[in-house]
Amino acid sequence: MSENTTEVIVGGAVLAIAIGFLVYAGQATGLSGASSEYEMSASFRSADGINVGTDVRMAGVKIGRVTDIKLDPETFRAATVFSVQNGIEIPDDSAVAISSEGLLGGNYVELLPGGSPFFLEPGTEIEFTQGSVSLISLLMKFVAGDGDEAAAE
Repeated sequence: MSENTTEVIVGGAVLAIAIGFLVYAGQATGLSGASSEYEMSASFRSADGINVGTDVRMAGVKIGRVTDIKLDPETFRAATVFSVQNGIEIPDDSAVAISSEGLLGGNYVELLPGGSPFFLEPGTEIEFTQGSVSLISLLMKFVAGDGDEAAAE
């Protein structure tokens, strides 16, 4: 009888820990039922290095995540939708850029707040964008020279 009781208690503890991990994973990935975010959008010439789930940061602090990326067939730009935490108001002259964490780090979406006293409404598109910069193309420009010396001759 004591063996069955011990097995039931251990099984219940394992089940409770597994449920705890599932709840934690749901909250960490943003799959929880509570909606404490609103959506914004932006259109980039190049969205290399970001995908669904990429961090959205302001002043280095995570304030949201990318929720959708697709190609706009009319403009041939990457139409990106991202979430921002409620309570964070974005000035209407703000910009959004794809930034790198470093030479070997990943990319993230950075919100660069403007100085306007007016704020963007949830669901609007941020007009001022800067796409990702290709490290390879920068290195090629550096190696090949920028052409200013040839024009001066």
